[in-house]
Amino acid sequence: MTGETSRVSSPSYLSEMSACHQRAADYMVKGAVSNGGLYIKLGQGLCAFNHLLPPEYIRTLQVLEDQALNRRNKEVDALFLEDFNKTPEQLFKTFNYEPIAAASLAQVHKAELNDGTPVAVKVQYIDLRDRFDGDIRTLEILLDIIKFMHPSFGFRWVLKDLKGTLAQELDFENEARNSERCAEELKHFHFVVIPKVFWEQTSKRVLTAEFCSGCKINNVEEIKHQGISLKDTADKLIRIFAEQIFYTGFIHADPHPGNVLVRQGPDKKAELVLLDHGLYEFLSQHDREALCKLWRAIVLRDEASMKMYSAALGVKEYFLFCEMLLQRPINMRTLALSNILSREETAYMQQMAISRFESIMQVLKSMPRPMLLVFRNINTVRSINITLGAPVDRYFIMAKSAVRGWGKIQAEKTGILPRLRIISWCRTTWESLKFQVALRSEMVIMSLTRTCLRLLEILGLATLDAEVYNYLT
Repeated sequence: MTGETSRVSSPSYLSEMSACHQRAADYMVKGAVSNGGLYIKLGQGLCAFNHLLPPEYIRTLQVLEDQALNRRNKEVDALFLEDFNKTPEQLFKTFNYEPIAAASLAQVHKAELNDGTPVAVKVQYIDLRDRFDGDIRTLEILLDIIKFMHPSFGFRWVLKDLKGTLAQELDFENEARNSERCAEELKHFHFVVIPKVFWEQTSKRVLTAEFCSGCKINNVEEIKHQGISLKDTADKLIRIFAEQIFYTGFIHADPHPGNVLVRQGPDKKAELVLLDHGLYEFLSQHDREALCKLWRAIVLRDEASMKMYSAALGVKEYFLFCEMLLQRPINMRTLALSNILSREETAYMQQMAISRFESIMQVLKSMPRPMLLVFRNINTVRSINITLGAPVDRYFIMAKSAVRGWGKIQAEKTGILPRLRIISWCRTTWESLKFQVALRSEMVIMSLTRTCLRLLEILGLATLDAEVYNYLT
C-alpha cells in the first residue's frame, strides 16, 4: 500500500471528508430552501444518484422531497382571492392553513368540500411565476460560469431544452389533465390510485384532488408495519413506470419517493398512489419501439442488437449508452445483473463519470430530447428499488414489460384483425414467451459451460487463465 493510498483510507481522512461532504450538503439544502422553486427541484433530482454521491448528500437532500418552503396564511388567502374571488374558508367547508407537505412549487393543505369529502389542496407559491424566468436566467449564468472554468462541463443546453417542460409544471390545470390521462392509461393496473380531480376548486395555481393516505415508498419500516410486502411494492412500482416508458409513452418524469405513496389495498397487498403529475414527457412510438428492443437486447447480451437500436435512438457509442441506461456496468460474458452494485462496480461507475465525461455528454446530446426525463424516471425508480432492498429483478421485469409493450405496439400497427383482443393477446404472449425462453436457455448454456470448464480443470485436462476465471465468477 502506497503512502498516498494509506493516507486517503485512514480513519482521520475519512472523517474529515465526511464532515466536508456534510457541510456542503447542508449548504445546498439551505440554499435550495431559501430560493425555492427550481433550486429545490434540482436538489430532489440529486437524491436519485445514491450510487454515485456520498451518503451525506443523499441523507441531507431527502428533506427536499416533501418539506421545503412554508408560506404565511395571508399569501394563501391572496392567491385564492386572485383565482377564485374567495378565501379558502369561503370555498371549502374546512381548510387547514398548516400545510401537510411543502415542496418545490407548492404546499399542500388538507380541506373538506362542502359535502364533507376530504381533499388535498395544492397551492402554488404566489411569487413563483414572477420568479421563474429570473431563476432560469440565474441558472443559465451559473452554468456559463462553470463552463468557462470547466469547458467540458456544458449543461446549458439541457436547461434550454427542459425550460418549456418545466414551465408546464406551473400550470396546475395542465397537471390535472395529466393525472386524468395517467389514470385512464393505467386503469388496468388495479393496484394504482390516481387522486380524482375536483375541477370547480381547481385553477392554474390551485389543484384540488381526492385526499389519499399512505406512506412514502422509501419508508421501509412503515411499509413493513402495515404488513405489506417490500417485494410486491417494488414489483408494482417498476411495472407501472415500465408500462409508461415502453407502451403508453406518456411518462411521469418526477417519481421521487414523495410522489409515490404506499398503502394496503382491498386485497391486503400493496396499493400505490401516484401524486404530482405536473412534469410529464412523451416518447414517440418510434423511440418506444427502439427502446423496447434495446432493453431486451441488453438483458440477452445481444451486442449486435444493442448497437442497432442505440443507433435508432441516435447514439453511436452504444455500449456507454447502455451502461448509462441501466446505471451499472455490463459484463457481456454473463447474463447476471445484480440490482445492488458491488464496491468494484460502484467504483467503475464513479470512474466512468469522471474519465468519460465528454463521451457521456455527447451521448446525452445525441439521443432524443425526451430521453433526458426518461433517464430521470429510470434512475429514480432504480434508487427506490435499492432503498427497498432490491427485492425484485428490476432489469428482468422491465425487459418483460418491454417485450409486452413492443407486442402491443405491433398489434395496434397491423391492420384490422389484430384489433381483436384474442389476436393481440396471443401475439404479445408469444413475444414474451420467446424472450423468456431465450433468456432461460442462455443462462442454462452459460451455467453448463462453467460446469464443464471447472470439471476439465479438476481432471487436469485444461488450464484456465485469469480471464476465464473472471468468466466463471
